[in-house]
Amino acid sequence: MTQKQVREPMARYGLSLDPQIRMLDVASEVGELAKEVLKATGYGTKPLEKHAALEEELGDCLFSLLCLCESLGLEGETALDKALNKYEKRFAENGEIGHLVEGVPLPEECGT
Repeated sequence: MTQKQVREPMARYGLSLDPQIRMLDVASEVGELAKEVLKATGYGTKPLEKHAALEEELGDCLFSLLCLCESLGLEGETALDKALNKYEKRFAENGEIGHLVEGVPLPEECGT
């Protein structure tokens, strides 16, 4: 899905809302995706079992993020390119991309 594909349904269905409303929608959709990931892993007790609801919720998240981009007047692809470049630079400089969260085990420590 591209941002261009999102513009038409936004106009057709009146989804051109203020950024703060769009952000609430993004948060809601990410929460629904998180719920499906937790269910698909037995709340972290088993390996991920992929199912249709995961893909559906991920699609909803992507759609909501692209709607937010439109609301903000930003190009999502440009923002993604900048983020990827930032992570590449970070990895080249530090040998890692992000920060680990204290107390959260790595997947290999969980047996997944």
